[in-house]
Amino acid sequence: MPSEKACRKCHFITKESVCPVCGSKDLSINWSGEIILLDVEKSEVAKLLGIKVPGRYAISVV
Repeated sequence: MPSEKACRKCHFITKESVCPVCGSKDLSINWSGEIILLDVEKSEVAKLLGIKVPGRYAISVV
């Protein structure tokens, strides 16, 4: 079973080998914290972080 990885560029959490948000292959299994954004249009957090795609994002990626 593939473990969840976080993209080092945009912090999106995925099970894929390529980030579906930014296309990066630079993914890490070493991440912590999580933000779940459902409506990025209304979210002040999404605006502050520059997130335009709904989903799960890691707070810290090593």
